[in-house]
Amino acid sequence: MTTLKEKLFEKIEEFRPRTARLVKEYGDTVIDKVTIAQAIGGMRGVKSMVTDISYLDPNEGIRYRGYTLKEVFELLPKPKGAEMPYVEGLFYLLLTGDIPTGKEVADVVDEFSKRRIIPRYIYEVIDAFPCCSHPMTIFSTAVLSMHRESFFTKKYYAGLNKKDYWDPMYEDSLNLLAKLPEIATYIYAKLYRDGNRIQSNPNLDFGGNFAFMMGKDKPYDDVSRLHFIIHSDHESGNVSAHTGHLVASSLSDIYLSISAMINGLAGPLHGLAAQGVLQWLHELVERMGGEEVIPSEDEIKQYVWETLNGGQVIPGFGHAVLRKTDPRYTLQREFSLKHLKDDPIFKYVDILYKVVPPILQKQGKAKNPWPNVDAQSGVIQWHYGVREYDFYTVLFGVGRAIGIAANIIWDRALGYPLERPKSLTTDMLEEVAGIKKPVKKSK
Repeated sequence: MTTLKEKLFEKIEEFRPRTARLVKEYGDTVIDKVTIAQAIGGMRGVKSMVTDISYLDPNEGIRYRGYTLKEVFELLPKPKGAEMPYVEGLFYLLLTGDIPTGKEVADVVDEFSKRRIIPRYIYEVIDAFPCCSHPMTIFSTAVLSMHRESFFTKKYYAGLNKKDYWDPMYEDSLNLLAKLPEIATYIYAKLYRDGNRIQSNPNLDFGGNFAFMMGKDKPYDDVSRLHFIIHSDHESGNVSAHTGHLVASSLSDIYLSISAMINGLAGPLHGLAAQGVLQWLHELVERMGGEEVIPSEDEIKQYVWETLNGGQVIPGFGHAVLRKTDPRYTLQREFSLKHLKDDPIFKYVDILYKVVPPILQKQGKAKNPWPNVDAQSGVIQWHYGVREYDFYTVLFGVGRAIGIAANIIWDRALGYPLERPKSLTTDMLEEVAGIKKPVKKSK
């Protein structure tokens, strides 16, 4: 067993009694109430899921295993000469809750490197798609096709103790995650680079190799590490994470579960925000006279007020839970101030950062007037030449798979059951609300 796997097994053995005791001794304890608005409105805010991988703090943003993002980026080991940590180090942290040493990260980097090779049929699956296909459709199908490689499925049908379900899920998860940079960059080459693929470099880490296969020079390797880490997990209730949990709860393998996750992420209400912000920014730049013209703060303020008074929102600002600036935005902003300060679109983003929150506060409608992660992420990709909007969600998906895989491994380790919430009819809701129904008149 590898160092990571041994450490994970120790953590699982320590954790199982805690979960078992909660169910056995405190299973009837009420932790939340559900309103009619929540039942009809997509269960928003209903406390009904468990994950120890991450927690979204309203004031501090996402925490990974209790660490703030600032702490994560300070404490995780970094490749030599890099500004951003190893993605493999984050995976170690998400699985174990411990900050890895340099040696422990090197072991995971080596483990991923051994598992990178993609079966020939996956390339054939990708090549079979028409040139105009959406990259997320190809991405989901490529992952789904690898179901035939599932170690868990083979072990399950051969007979496997429930306590050992996590083991083949771990193996499948590492096998899949290690291949995602190759799959994503091959899709990019097929759709946007006339099929000119760049072979994987086995001497590079997850983020570095992704940048290499994208054909991007430094610091795009740090852009990739930053992007994948900040997008890796966001509690378990968002569509992509919940879908991954839900499908895996039926004992579907990691390939079926992550493919489903990708499908949820592809929906315009979930994964398309970054490209939506960038499209809006380009419209703003055009309105102001082009990239050569950098408007004043007063001119931007006027445009923002016109947008709000027209019944529209300012893309990239606000968050359902956060009540401060999204730390994921802050990390990207700090990177941009160092590397993109002369980029004309970033100059617009910088002005918006200064003028939009006070305006939203004055308007009084937004609970959170601060920028979120999507206000910045597309701008960085655009700057480094990744200008195909549709591909941004694939980048999101590569990162999100890391956190969801870690969650699913733990779901299997703790024996979480099949998800099966109960539904009510509208008649039942009206009865609970005390709404009297009209008496039907006989003919």
